[in-house]
Amino acid sequence: MTTSHAYAYGKLGDHDVLRVGFGAMQLEHGDPADAVKVLRRAVELGVDHIDTAHFYGPVNDLIRTALHPYADSLRIVTKVGAVTHPTERLVAAQKPAQLRASVEENLRTLDTEHLAVVNLRRADTPPGITATGDQVVDLDSQLAELIALRDEGKIGGIGLSQVSLTQLRQALPAGIVCVQNMYNVLTRDQEDVLTECAEQGVAWVPYCPLGSAFDWLPSVTDNPVVIAHAERLGITPAQAGLAWLLGHSPATLLIPGTRDLAHLADNVAVARIELDQEAMMAFDTLAGQAGRA
Repeated sequence: MTTSHAYAYGKLGDHDVLRVGFGAMQLEHGDPADAVKVLRRAVELGVDHIDTAHFYGPVNDLIRTALHPYADSLRIVTKVGAVTHPTERLVAAQKPAQLRASVEENLRTLDTEHLAVVNLRRADTPPGITATGDQVVDLDSQLAELIALRDEGKIGGIGLSQVSLTQLRQALPAGIVCVQNMYNVLTRDQEDVLTECAEQGVAWVPYCPLGSAFDWLPSVTDNPVVIAHAERLGITPAQAGLAWLLGHSPATLLIPGTRDLAHLADNVAVARIELDQEAMMAFDTLAGQAGRA
């Protein structure tokens, strides 16, 4: 394992950001006062890329409480394409007018006039929400609305989430700055999308980077190979799994979430951790393996 300051920063559109940001979704539950402490500490540690969504319950309110007025260097990235529902956690909200309304709600709850990036969360395939009926909307209509919002100065960049390679290529003329798809050292179905992002200068922001968000996903931190190399290198299994993602592609930016200050510090430290060749080669062979010995 080595440390590198040059390795620590990457591109989110036109902006240089620490390659480890903060995913705020986990702050939806738990003590709001603790959430505010975590957000403030994240920024103190150098985090300048925070990922949120209006449909994460009170999270935008917590971000506003903790960090408003926002530093010029802070990039707040949000997501549209779903809304909360009285009887279901989330339902699709894919129509262009709904995307605009979601952007306006994010602006209002964050108390800002501009969002650094808005990710369009498509709902074509599981996991999570899927669109049916009149919620099945063509991508070009959605992009046209987001381009209009960008032209109005309400958003800076357009991102995508849960998209295929074909959809990414269709959207590239709109000026895509990042893609959020499921991906980690054990689950690499999206390697073709990652490759395209790297070739096109689009940031790759994997969700479920440790496989912990869904019960059916193999857990990176439970994998015996990950555990063994983490112990050898004197880092945690979580750090090892996240560091592999950064080392695997320079296009990668991470947004791990936590409600714990110690875990937050461990996560941010990954921006300056490079796995040695032995660990990288061992992890490279793990795709598709379950997290059991």
